[in-house]
Amino acid sequence: MNAIPVILVDDDMEIRDAWAETLALEVYEPSTFAAGREALRVLDRDWPGVVVSDLRMPGMDGIALLEAVQEIDRDIPVIIITGHGDVPMAVSALRNGAYDFIEKPAEPEVLLAAVERGARMRQLILQNRQLLSGAGAPYALEKQLIGNSEAIQRLRKRIAAVALADVNTVIYGETGSGKEVVANALHSLGQRSDGPFVALNCGALPDTLIASELFGHEPGAFTGADRRRIGRLEQASGGTLFLDEIESMPLAHQTQLLRALQSQTITRLGGKDEIGIDVRVVAAAKKDLEKASEEGTFRADLYYRIAVATLSIPPLRERPEDVPLLFMHYVQQAGQRVQRGSFEPDQNLLEELSRRPWRGNVRELINVAERHALGIDGETQGTAIGGTDPGLSDQLDAFEKRVLAAALRRTGGRVQMAADHLRIPRKKLYLRMQRHGLLREDFMKVERVENDT
Repeated sequence: MNAIPVILVDDDMEIRDAWAETLALEVYEPSTFAAGREALRVLDRDWPGVVVSDLRMPGMDGIALLEAVQEIDRDIPVIIITGHGDVPMAVSALRNGAYDFIEKPAEPEVLLAAVERGARMRQLILQNRQLLSGAGAPYALEKQLIGNSEAIQRLRKRIAAVALADVNTVIYGETGSGKEVVANALHSLGQRSDGPFVALNCGALPDTLIASELFGHEPGAFTGADRRRIGRLEQASGGTLFLDEIESMPLAHQTQLLRALQSQTITRLGGKDEIGIDVRVVAAAKKDLEKASEEGTFRADLYYRIAVATLSIPPLRERPEDVPLLFMHYVQQAGQRVQRGSFEPDQNLLEELSRRPWRGNVRELINVAERHALGIDGETQGTAIGGTDPGLSDQLDAFEKRVLAAALRRTGGRVQMAADHLRIPRKKLYLRMQRHGLLREDFMKVERVENDT
């Protein structure tokens, strides 16, 4: 694992050296500077680390350094080290883009935890930028199947091998897991990438239309057939036919499909001529087709014809470490479409999203990301996901916000008094207020109004 760079800025040499020694014992590569302007020379938009700076320094202080870093890249995490009396100033820095702040004396475990969170966030941001910047480049599997989990890495390797084999394939996966994305990847990486990719959802068609969709028809083949129609098998010749929800196909049509795949010929409905085809079939199913064939609901001979290779897509809940990267990617995509500003990720939000069950898989996550990009999730975010009730984490967050607001309202925005009332440290209250968007000024106004009345 490559060492993660960390810039340490403090005019006190002993403090700098102590911080550097603490970080060097872990997976970090610290660089120390006595002044902020010297540190700025190291930074650019691709710099992969974290900046840790004292708040009060001669010349360029921590706030000025934060502003200068944001001009280079506002997504570089900046952690402010502050004395107890400067906590309000540090909280203001948080509102202006600082990643976190730590009170002096900075305990080693507290410093390491903050740097670890910042480094993880920076890695996600840079990975997401790389994905977005490659949107117009030639096809790359990593840009289609986003994630770094072992499960998704194994899937990518399996797809690459199956794609080159050019065999009929069955993809298993839950609703919204990305079965068509995988089918597209098999096509794009395979020998047929120059040919067409044609998709048909078998579960979305009535029985009476499946044959026409698959094989096409001639004029007069049935009532309403006033012109020739080219079927999906013929359209896909030279390329790939993707049959989604193939388990929904009636047995009679399974027989017709099997015959076409065996002979590599089709006859349009109402026609007489046999038409040669050259098709690779990639099918997707939500249920085990082998088991269905044993139960008699799916033809065993068709199963063995199309399941030369099989792929299984892991559900999103089994790879929670991929959720932050996926969420950020789709938020950025949605933000670009609606011309909104860049997404500034919130670690608490990303951690909460990673804990969700995601019954709708990536499709559900995309919906949540788009709502977030549009600014319409708000406090009802928990109820917006699949129409389910808020989860425990959402309910606890809402309860905590109400308790904090009530304490601040009672004390007229006097933070120390509210912290004493809640029996928590002042710093912790500031952090909780920042997390929930609570401003002491709002409660000071309430007090004045109430006193006037």
